[in-house]
Order: sequence, then structure tokens, then C-alpha cells
Amino acid sequence: MSIELEREPVAAGTFYELRKSSLEEQIRASYLHNLGPGEIPRQEFGKERLSIGFISPHAGYMFSGPIAAHTYYNLSKEKKPDTIIIIGPNHTGLGPSVSIAPWKFWRTPLGRIQVDEELRDYIIANSKAIIPEFSAHLYEHSVEVQIPFLQHIYGSAVKILPLVMKEQSPRIAEAVARELLEGIRKLGRDAVLIASTDMSHYEPYDEAIRKDLAAYKKIEEGDPVKFFEFIVKEDISMCGPGGVMVIMYMQRELSGGRAKLLKYATSGDITGDKEAVVGYLSARFPLKSDS
Repeated sequence: MSIELEREPVAAGTFYELRKSSLEEQIRASYLHNLGPGEIPRQEFGKERLSIGFISPHAGYMFSGPIAAHTYYNLSKEKKPDTIIIIGPNHTGLGPSVSIAPWKFWRTPLGRIQVDEELRDYIIANSKAIIPEFSAHLYEHSVEVQIPFLQHIYGSAVKILPLVMKEQSPRIAEAVARELLEGIRKLGRDAVLIASTDMSHYEPYDEAIRKDLAAYKKIEEGDPVKFFEFIVKEDISMCGPGGVMVIMYMQRELSGGRAKLLKYATSGDITGDKEAVVGYLSARFPLKSDS
């Protein structure tokens, strides 16, 4: 299939299992892991939209899958959205500051999932910050690893809108939030955002926990600029602050509630090696302040 139609998986066989049956079992095991939510989502969706978005990690499922499972377990209890906007950081350095991929479908071992072409095309036509570009997405795993979890819940019954951010500044995040909100409102989409990020990278176990929970406290306080200034000052090496700030700006615009921590753990909690760990966090941004 041509590049204009379908994005093939690049993380299958490394970040998650290559075979469909093995991947399905890996996802189920993530939910049932002692660091996971302890229950596999049921196909009984709620009737309300409860959240603006979520934070989910993007390491290999063997490391961060149980923590990511908390995001998707909570998402599964809400009304099924029309579109899920996935915002990942740019690990390759390719492409513009913020890129949206023009593919019509994304494929994983669980099948293919459709991009919301109408929303994509509206944003391409009206955005200044978000640029249509393939290159940033070609080898990027941060968006891709979220998709099998979505497919496990919804199959092909929802659409996605994948973005990759290279410049992760408050200025850019605010512009992206504004342009996404404009498209969502104009087209009447019921949309949820997933900010794909890992937390501290290769820190001693206790130091990673201290830094990451301090960073989360700033997220909970709800000021994107102060959050960004804090992680720079404290040298907190989370790789996807841009997507988190996009949700924080939307949270401010929509008068949403304070972020809710769903689960935090590190690679050391999985492997037992606590000399140099990576932190993983799942969190929810409530749509209503009393949620």
C-alpha cells in the first residue's frame, strides 16, 4: 500500500509483540500485572465523557505496559469517543516543530485503525503550528505504542489523529491546544487526548521517584509555564512535556478539574534493577472540576 494511505508499524517485535495472538496476550497481561489495574476492560462503555485527556507512557510493554493499562482501563469506562488525538514526542529529530501525518490508516498486528481525515484536513487547512509531514512519524514509536491498547478496547470503532512534537515549549503547546480545540469545536467532535511521555530517564531509583512526583505535582497545579520551568530547572528528563502541556492548556480553556494520578512506577519496579531507571506515569485530566 502506498505511503499516502497506510502507516506500517515500526515498533512491532521490539516495543510490543509482533504476532496478533501474542500481542493480545501481552496487553491482557499488562492489565492483570501486579502494577496494572487488576482487571481487563469490559465492552461496556459509559454514557458520559469524563476526561479531557490522559498521560500514558510509551516504553516497551514489558516495562511500561502495566502503567499504561491504567490509562486505558479508565478510558474504557467512559463514553466511546469519536476521535482520539495522540500526541507523542519526536525522538528522531526529523520533520517540523509539530507534525501531523497525512496517512489515512495506521496498522498494527491487531489490524488497522482509521485517521479522522475530516479533522486532519481541517487542521492542515487552518493551522499555523501543526504541519503536514510524514518524516517525523516514519520511525517514531511514541504514538504507535498507544494504538494497540486502543484497538484492544475499541477495535476499529474509533478514529485517531496522531501528532508528533519536536519543539516542546509552552508557546507551541498553547498554539497546538488552540488549533486542536478550534477543529474539535468546528466539526463537533467528541475527542479525547493521549499525551505520550515517559518520565525521568536513567536516574537512580529514589531520585527518579522524587523528581517525577515533584513534576507531577506541577502538572496537578495546572500551570503549563510553571510546570515547564520546573522540569527545566530540576533537570527532569521526561521526553513528552509538550503533549502534557497541550492538555493542560485545554484543561484551562475548558475549566477542567485537577489532574488525577492513576499510577506511577519505574522500570526498576518491573526488573528489580534500580541503579538507573526510567519513570512511567498514567494520569487523567477530568472534564469537570468535581470529577
